[in-house]
Amino acid sequence: MEQVSGAKAFGGIQGVYRHASRETGTDMTFSVYVPPHEDGARLPVVWYLSGLTCTHANVTEKGEFRAACAQLGLIFVAPDTSPRGEGVADDPDGAWDFGLGAGFYVDAAQAPYAAHYRMWSYVTEELPTLIGAHFPADMDRQSIMGHSMGGHGALTIGLNHPDRYRAVSAFAPIVAPSQVPWGQKALSGYLGDDHAAWRRHDAVALIEDGARVPALLVDQGEADGFLERELRPDLLRAACAAAGIPLELRLQPGYDHSYYFISTFMADHLRWHADRLR
Repeated sequence: MEQVSGAKAFGGIQGVYRHASRETGTDMTFSVYVPPHEDGARLPVVWYLSGLTCTHANVTEKGEFRAACAQLGLIFVAPDTSPRGEGVADDPDGAWDFGLGAGFYVDAAQAPYAAHYRMWSYVTEELPTLIGAHFPADMDRQSIMGHSMGGHGALTIGLNHPDRYRAVSAFAPIVAPSQVPWGQKALSGYLGDDHAAWRRHDAVALIEDGARVPALLVDQGEADGFLERELRPDLLRAACAAAGIPLELRLQPGYDHSYYFISTFMADHLRWHADRLR
């Protein structure tokens, strides 16, 4: 692992790092904010998964999370959204909603994507091992959050690993990828026609099939142009109500899909996570 950059912020260190990933077969870049802390302290970890077209840099530069993380004592980790580099397959038509920058947090099962697109294993296994080895992280206290495609990833990873992540939240998540165009394109492209595999990567389907978490927090902008076609928080509300999962779904008037929206409510989410990570 090499450090690409580092800067002091709110008494802690914002770093960007690169390593050769065994899962993706490529170099992967990620960012970590470590808040100020006493020597020898082990700190809880919040994972942030980004959305379509993003890298680690979007939330690192626009998320406005460092002041809250410094106050609350939280390590904040932001991976990339897909493998990258020479030989990594992209959308054959060059579309932005599949391929590079759009790994959808699954392990691809069909060519040509299976060779490198292993973002599920990268985020849930390989990168946590690296974080635990190189940072003052208490890996018994982890939580996960994300935006849009990354909200989908946070929900599905949290529902599949309820004993690992103490809190799960999302901004404008794709809650039912099996039922919306972005998700249908990604799941069919990466996983093929195996609809049982699709259900393991669909938050609404997972809840219908018995997956549970203690509670969920979701913020959704009412002026989000993707709300009705791609995001469908109404489906998550119905699934959680039927399953008895406490869902705090906050519809925010006037807010869109951007980091102006995310940064406005980021500190709220981090406080919600911190309460469950103590």
